[in-house]
Amino acid sequence: MERALWVIGLLAAWALLVYLMYLGWRNRGKRQADRIGELPAVPAELGAQVLEPTTGLYLGSTMAPSWQDRIAVGDLGYRATAELTRFERGVLLERDGASAIWIPQESITAVRTERGHAGKVMTEGGVLVIRWTLPTGTEIDTGFRGDDKTVYPAWARVTTGDDER
Repeated sequence: MERALWVIGLLAAWALLVYLMYLGWRNRGKRQADRIGELPAVPAELGAQVLEPTTGLYLGSTMAPSWQDRIAVGDLGYRATAELTRFERGVLLERDGASAIWIPQESITAVRTERGHAGKVMTEGGVLVIRWTLPTGTEIDTGFRGDDKTVYPAWARVTTGDDER
């Protein structure tokens, strides 16, 4: 009987911790909502494709410059398999099970590689990070871990207006 009470107590404590984490995530999203606002819509005309699509894992978006301050608004904070494609007018990030993210060319301030992003740490240069400015003026970093990391240098070269084709 004593063992059963211990198990029930531990399960109740675990459920309480999960619930508190959920409340924290929801409250973070409420605090960030005004700073994030509406994301840019994917335009009907994307322009010519500049780089071949690359597949990988969308790691999430964070408030710049903090690589761990994950955005909890909408589905921006959730990891998902994705395909990243560079067009003349911007970057399209199509995520499985989540909405597409359009990053207009004029919003991109930097494209670089990092060791970690959104709580995910890996080898040096293992994450492609796009820093861009939202319509609200908030600067965020969007992280992507490509299946083929040899494409990162091409992505880093094609930044704010330097279209090298």
